[in-house]
Amino acid sequence: MNTEKLPNEGIRELTRAEEQVMQVLWFLEKALVHDLLSRFPDPKPAYNTVSTIIRILEQKGFVGHKAYGRTYEYFPLISKQDYTKTHFKNFVANYFENSYHSLASFFTREEKLSIQELEEIKQLMDDEIQKQKKAIQ
Repeated sequence: MNTEKLPNEGIRELTRAEEQVMQVLWFLEKALVHDLLSRFPDPKPAYNTVSTIIRILEQKGFVGHKAYGRTYEYFPLISKQDYTKTHFKNFVANYFENSYHSLASFFTREEKLSIQELEEIKQLMDDEIQKQKKAIQ
């Protein structure tokens, strides 16, 4: 399932290990395998493990590389924002029946948000409502 394309999108889902490597690569923007490895907490994965994962990410179209002799510098081909957007849509579709109302209800009930957090979310929503109303007029 993790290597299937997301509904209506060309971006594939990442496995947990692939996502960990991508998080580091998105942060660094470009890196050699040993640069990626240095950003992992202890116990660090094996060099060959990270190298294999980065090659899989390249096959999936998430990562590109620039060769310097036998050394490769890797860089993301898909932005973190684009992946997050696609992955989140899939998450809402799979767990909340494509209902953002159900998602919001879940978080307000299950996550025990503070009054301050709820007020901040409400303000964000009020701002977006006003912005969309102005766009219609």
